[in-house]
Amino acid sequence: MGHPPLRTACTRASWGLPVAPGAVRLSWREACGSVIWRSVLRARRIQQLMELTVLPPSDSERGRRLPAWLKRPLPSGDFSRTRRVVADSGVATVCEEARCPNLSECWSKRHATFMILGDKCTRRCHYCAVETATPDPPAADEPERLADSVAQLGLRHVVITAVARDDLADEGAGHFARCVTAIHERSKDTTVEVLPADFHARRDCVTVLCEARPELYNHNIEMVERLTPKIRPHGDYRRSLEVLRLVKRISPNLITKSGMMVGLGERMDEVKVALDDLRSVGCDVVTIGQYLQPTRTHHVPTVEYYRPEAFEQLAEFCRSIGFLSVASGPFVRSSYNAAEVFEESRRRLGSGRS
Repeated sequence: MGHPPLRTACTRASWGLPVAPGAVRLSWREACGSVIWRSVLRARRIQQLMELTVLPPSDSERGRRLPAWLKRPLPSGDFSRTRRVVADSGVATVCEEARCPNLSECWSKRHATFMILGDKCTRRCHYCAVETATPDPPAADEPERLADSVAQLGLRHVVITAVARDDLADEGAGHFARCVTAIHERSKDTTVEVLPADFHARRDCVTVLCEARPELYNHNIEMVERLTPKIRPHGDYRRSLEVLRLVKRISPNLITKSGMMVGLGERMDEVKVALDDLRSVGCDVVTIGQYLQPTRTHHVPTVEYYRPEAFEQLAEFCRSIGFLSVASGPFVRSSYNAAEVFEESRRRLGSGRS
């Protein structure tokens, strides 16, 4: 049976949020009946995001612990402040929506990857935790709210991603560009990394976003070509490569980046072919991380956990074929340590890839 939408001062205060005038003030004892369940559920979700328990689908393996190297720290530092700023902005973050295992670490450092154009995606990928549903219309004031949040957090580098918006005539490219412009106008020294969907490799859409002059254009191939049709049915491996090729044709000096997951059942030779494919379209930066199954019932299972030394071997291969910068490790995601990766790329670009 449902519970009444009663607002409590103690619930909001427990999350570091301001107490609205007129809110019903209850003691913890009074709240523990029919109301506190909402904050408990939210707390559990944050805990799940921090611990990210990943279980294979078979009954015989329920309760299996993750390898020792797949553990994350509890929140520290500026975690609460980042949470407040994100909540006040009303802009979604991929950290929460995609159940990122790095949420506690990144938010403690005041790093967040903002997800614009809503939290509902028009595509369904069998590895992704973002909801697939009919999206709401883009919020006209989102660019300004996003720019305010970036300024409040004092970010020197920000990553903006978005759900796929196949329902929009320009697939969201114009809104994306306005967000980039708003951040540059508000925070002159902040560099912007964009991580859009593929826009179906439409040159007009890619051009609109490039003309907003982000400092880095990121688009993920996600996985090896063989697995793409089954796990990413609305995506296309070759189309993603074409997006990265288009960016270099439109803006030759714009740094490009792509990322992929391992542990989905690919072979090592397939991973190296994918990395070679990225270099063939001029991709400058690559990230490689371990796939972790978001839910046991609704997402493809993790087939293999790569050991840290395997990620280092992949990093060495990437450097050997000419990537400017490489981030490769179990918890690496496209935006993980994005500022450091971008600065390394820019430094090496300036020094002639030495």
